Amino acid sequence: MISFGPTEEQEMIRDTIREFAASELRDASRPADEANATPPELMEKLWELGLVNSAIPESLGGAGMERSPVTSAILLEELGHGCASLGISAIASSLFVNPLLDFGTDEQKNAYLPLFTSSEVHTASMALHEPHFTYDASNLRAMAEPKGDGFRLTGTKRLVPLGASASHFLVVARRGVSEGFGDLEAFIVPRGAEGLKISDESEKTMGFRAVQFSQLELDGVEVSADARLGGDAGIDGARLINQCRVGTAALALGISRAVLELCVPYAKDRVAFDQPIAQKQTIAFMLAEMKIEVTTMRWMVWKAASMLENNVDATKATTLALTYVAREAMKIADNGIQVLGGHGFIREYPVEMWYRNMRTLLNTECVAAA
Repeated sequence: MISFGPTEEQEMIRDTIREFAASELRDASRPADEANATPPELMEKLWELGLVNSAIPESLGGAGMERSPVTSAILLEELGHGCASLGISAIASSLFVNPLLDFGTDEQKNAYLPLFTSSEVHTASMALHEPHFTYDASNLRAMAEPKGDGFRLTGTKRLVPLGASASHFLVVARRGVSEGFGDLEAFIVPRGAEGLKISDESEKTMGFRAVQFSQLELDGVEVSADARLGGDAGIDGARLINQCRVGTAALALGISRAVLELCVPYAKDRVAFDQPIAQKQTIAFMLAEMKIEVTTMRWMVWKAASMLENNVDATKATTLALTYVAREAMKIADNGIQVLGGHGFIREYPVEMWYRNMRTLLNTECVAAA
């Protein structure tokens, strides 16, 4: 029999994260949003789940689970359903760890992966997004120029998750002047590198207020040749960006599901003109469309993740998935506010926060990777 559903192991992981997200993340989401910070004690609990180090080999101290973009997509949906903002804080270091697992040399893996296998939280991140209006991951302005036996990095990066506490950054830059993913490289840059300036204050964003975002200035940062991820072979730039696209889409899917699951019971209980609003045709059609789109988005995300997992070129699938999810997920977040009416605009209900998080998520594309 051909199965199009998750494996038994994936179902177990999904159920574990779903339970944690419902019992811990959802309750902490509003206080964290108001405080503009992720509680340290919650970060410790999230770290204990092994979200970052599960795929690190046992020989290096990790759990030794199989690296699976599909499993990552399932996990990210559940985190998005609980609280995407806190979920980003939980998996920010995987933006460094996962590319290291996928493209790193043995020497790079041995040097850096053990940092993430202890019981104490260890933070690293990826620097991909840039602050110019025409930002495009396939045409970055950050440059990596050969210098001596190494490279010289210049450019500005923004929206780097947990940059204020990260020990290392995976800086994505271009080596040449041609556009496209084939020209992308990634470099491991330690926090104290000369020429690296990290913003003192967290960037202010519409949503994801619990996540500390930083801006990086790379003013001629010099790194050795062994800092180039993958060594002489480099990285598969398209795969790296596709993983970020799937991760973003999976988080948006989780938020969309949360909106749907709040709106349905609310519409059944909310009475207007002696009738539950769920029986109003406009509302009923809106809820039905939400359900259809959530299911459709999930299949598109899973298909793109499956292609990544099977080492098939997933550029078209990830582009279609993220484009479709960006359109429909934003519509779901907006319709969620409409279903709740006046309640949708007050903080007694989480839909206004989900709307802000959704809008911010779909304009970043660099906060999660499958």
